Amino acid sequence: MRSELYIDGQWVKPVKGGVCTVTNPATEEVIQTIGAATAEDVDLAVKAARRAFDKDGWPKLTGAHRARYLRAIADGIRARQAEIARLEVLDNGKPFPEADWDVADAAGCFDFYAGLAEQLDNNPEETIALPDQRFTSKAVREPLGVAGAIIPWNYPLLMAAWKVAPALAAGCTVVLKPAELTSLTALELAVVADKAGLPPGVLNILTGAGSVAGQAIIDHKQVDKLAFTGSGPVGSKIMAAAARDIKRVSLELGGKSPFVVFEDADIDKAVEWIMFGIFWNQGQVCSATSRVLVQDTIYERLLARLIEETKKIKIGNGLDEGVLLGPLVSKRQHEQVVAAIEAARQAGATVACGGARPEGFDKGYYLQPTVLTDVPLDSAAWVEEIFGPVVCIRPFRTEEEAIELANDSRFGLAAAVMSKDDIRAERVAAAFRAGIVWINCSQPTFTEAPWGGYKESGIGRELGRWGLDNYLETKQITRFVGEDPWGWYIKPEAAE
Repeated sequence: MRSELYIDGQWVKPVKGGVCTVTNPATEEVIQTIGAATAEDVDLAVKAARRAFDKDGWPKLTGAHRARYLRAIADGIRARQAEIARLEVLDNGKPFPEADWDVADAAGCFDFYAGLAEQLDNNPEETIALPDQRFTSKAVREPLGVAGAIIPWNYPLLMAAWKVAPALAAGCTVVLKPAELTSLTALELAVVADKAGLPPGVLNILTGAGSVAGQAIIDHKQVDKLAFTGSGPVGSKIMAAAARDIKRVSLELGGKSPFVVFEDADIDKAVEWIMFGIFWNQGQVCSATSRVLVQDTIYERLLARLIEETKKIKIGNGLDEGVLLGPLVSKRQHEQVVAAIEAARQAGATVACGGARPEGFDKGYYLQPTVLTDVPLDSAAWVEEIFGPVVCIRPFRTEEEAIELANDSRFGLAAAVMSKDDIRAERVAAAFRAGIVWINCSQPTFTEAPWGGYKESGIGRELGRWGLDNYLETKQITRFVGEDPWGWYIKPEAAE
């Protein structure tokens, strides 16, 4: 049992001694007790991060030096990959192959940003051409300061890596608050970082409730930057709170992403990507392509095939062989998704497949993968993020109609298009109002490419060099090199 917090390079009990329990969503059994941080613990962590940044020299290290720590963390994760992945399954419920992939990606993320940290040494400054030869100017990029990172429960270790790795590479220090539901692998990240010799205060990890520990990070005046992944309503509150101190903010929020399938698409390939786009991670994916638009000439055939294949998905404990759909993360999440399906039915939608607890699963937060048809365009099921294994599918006639329906959303995180016509696919991709667009696929995510959304899906970008930029400030340094006095107030003749 680990009921301690990781603050200033030490494992410490919460100041007020609070704890919270961790439940295995596959069995509904309590499997661990973890610490519940309060504002007092957050203050200690922020002060440690502040000292590590302001006095202990973390931002003054070369990028190559910081890269050595990042690579050591990557190696430490890989050395325990199967063990950490199993912990992720117990904590989150996802199938082991998915968790194993996530953990490998997390290690790769630290390696990638190690490389970008080294590149910072190669490009420390940019010379700026000026029209006045009496001056020289340069732009330098510097680490932003103390970053407060708050992550969700759907990809626990990977979301931690997406924020911690670029922040450390840039020279920032971090206070990380993992989701209350899924904190176990974030604590293991602290173990790995500690073993890698990361200096005290550079990374601090606090478990506990978002409304308490998370809010204290948001409100702390010595936090320079807030990085959040989660729901839109919480992101809005964070943005409003950050405005008080003009904190830098990056937000990766919700989505209701469309997937447009044209009549020339291969139906089996389309069905595979539709399923991957919504049933991967139990549909608990911000970028899930949960609104599927299929050209009317192939709609019935594709729908029949989708239902046929959806019914074959093996449901069960993520640790069991061959399972492709585990339980939802919590009782509350299960109840919300079930309620969303019922609300869709009440609004006039047809549950073409799934929509209920699978037979033989009396324990665990299991739900059959669900296909909804005849979903009214103004219903919550079509408009709002369900965050479960629920896909809405409807036909369209023309490309123009498909684009209009796809973009008719307050979200703009992702979108996908499937067609054998490359010119059309590129045209539709360009028309989507979304930050991430997939052609002939859905959901592949690469550390090298930017990640983030338009509209209410967030602000800023993670991953790639864009993720590093989240944690850097740009400073202009201009020097007067003229030989003659400036002479605006003190004239040369007066000086004589």
